[in-house]
Order: sequence, then structure tokens, then C-alpha cells
Amino acid sequence: VQLQASGGGLVQAGGSLRLSCAASGRTFSRVTTGWFRQGPGKEREFVSAISWGGSRTYYGDPVKGRFTISRDNAKNTVYLQMMSLKPEDTAVYYCAAYRLAYSTDGYNNPAQYNYWGQGTLVTVSS
Repeated sequence: VQLQASGGGLVQAGGSLRLSCAASGRTFSRVTTGWFRQGPGKEREFVSAISWGGSRTYYGDPVKGRFTISRDNAKNTVYLQMMSLKPEDTAVYYCAAYRLAYSTDGYNNPAQYNYWGQGTLVTVSS
């Protein structure tokens, strides 16, 4: 699986962005996909994850109620709709594909993902 994240940019606080993660490979529709972020001087942080069929979604506490994850397996793409953005959301956002098919165990642990996109930068100005 190869992943390509896009959609980042500069936005004012309170604004919105939609990130996309386009994947290649026939196994994408069988695996959980996650978004992680890494802000300046910070460790990589779990943002959100979605199960292979889209029936289960998970969110980190800082983004609950503001971000929505979805996927379109026909397009091999996962989306992250980000609303009410805050300066503390500034980070490089990475999408990742889970190492096992049909599993969500440890969905918030980056060690459970073995395919990573290159990252897309989101900057939120105050």
C-alpha cells in the first residue's frame, strides 16, 4: 500500500480544511486507516481512525466533535474533515494504513501501522 496525503494549507482559527489520503493497492479496503499529527517540538499524536468498511470511527480527545473521518473504498481514499480549527491543530498530518487486515486493535498506536504517507502541513493562524 502506498499513501499520498493532501489538502493541507494555511487557515485562520475557526476555519476548515479537508485532508485526503489516496491509496494504491488492492488491500486498502481491508485495513483500518488512521490519521496522526506531529506539531513543532511535539511527539506524533493520534488524531482519528476508521475501520476498513467505515462502520467504526475513532477520535483523539483534542479533536472530538470538530473532526470527521470518512472513507470511499471505491476511490481508495480516506478523508479528514477538520472544522473549528485552532492554532494548536498546527502540525504535519500523516495518514497510515494498519498492518493487519480486518482489525482495529490498538488503532491509536502508531506502531500498529506499517504504511505511512508523506504528510501534509496544516497551519492554523490565530
